[in-house]
Amino acid sequence: MRWLAILVLLIVAMPIVAAVEFDSSVSSSDKEKFDEILKPVMKIYSFVKYSATVLAVLFMVFAGVSFIISSNDPGKREQAKTMAAYVIVGLIVIWVAPLIVEFLLS
Repeated sequence: MRWLAILVLLIVAMPIVAAVEFDSSVSSSDKEKFDEILKPVMKIYSFVKYSATVLAVLFMVFAGVSFIISSNDPGKREQAKTMAAYVIVGLIVIWVAPLIVEFLLS
């Protein structure tokens, strides 16, 4: 049933997408309006990015301490390593995402 709904949506949306001119250039006033709309979004993104970075540092410290005090328990050591790996991957995603979006848009 879902596939049928998606198919109907695609069939309805196809003429709308075909009617859009993708080769038209953006005027400077439109670009200024877009930048004005984007300012609050970028402030929120920056806040989330830096907050997540602070939390990531705290989790890295926690993972390091867990690794150190785990002594000879391989389960706890592996859990600390996994936590550190997830923190690093999360930081990479948060900090590289705008670069990827900018690359795709240019």
